[in-house]
Order: sequence, then C-alpha cells, then structure tokens
Amino acid sequence: MSRKILVVEDDGPILDLMDLMIRKLAYEPVLIANGLEALERVKQEPPALILLDIMMQPINGWEFLEKIREDYGMRELPVILFTASPLVGEKMEQLNDPNLGVLTKPVSFAELKAGIEHYLG
Repeated sequence: MSRKILVVEDDGPILDLMDLMIRKLAYEPVLIANGLEALERVKQEPPALILLDIMMQPINGWEFLEKIREDYGMRELPVILFTASPLVGEKMEQLNDPNLGVLTKPVSFAELKAGIEHYLG
C-alpha cells in the first residue's frame, strides 16, 4: 500500500505544517497548492489518502472531490476535508460518503493522526 498522502492546500504555511506532521507520522507527503495540478497527480499516481482544502482557486475542494469520485471513479479513495468552514458537516451528510472525513482548521497533531489512522490504520 502507498504511504503517500496528497495535501491539496493553497496556503503555504499550512502546507509546510502538514509536511512536518505527516512526515512525523511516517507517511510521505505530496504537497500541491492547486486543485487542477492535484487532479493530474491523482490520475498519474493515486495516493493512499487526500487531505483537501475546500476554499481554493481555480477549482474548489467540492469540485475536486466530485471530479475524482465521478469522473475518475475513485469512490474508495479516502479524502479528509481540511477547512475552517462550519458548514462542511451539513454538506458531508448529504453526500453520505463513508470514505470522506473532515478536520477543522487549525488542526492539531493528535487530530491529524486520528484522522489518518481512521482510514489507513
């Protein structure tokens, strides 16, 4: 199984923090600041898990998620939404996706570890 975790986040300091925390958990972070670039990467080499920011440009996290689930058929790929928005939980309930989680920013090391371990053991 891949040890790669794709982090799709347009905030540089948060990417740096995720890099450090994921390495500490003995996974290999793949850091991408743009949703379109991340889609290309997922097609070429699907990761074990995706940490996905919601508020990004040119495509947002919801559009990215729809693309990998519907267009790429990657319904089993675990995705953890990474957001400061309190409305995400409501939208997640509508999606009813067992391979979709959420972490609220700012995220602690313990929260990140628990989220990753939930999907990857």
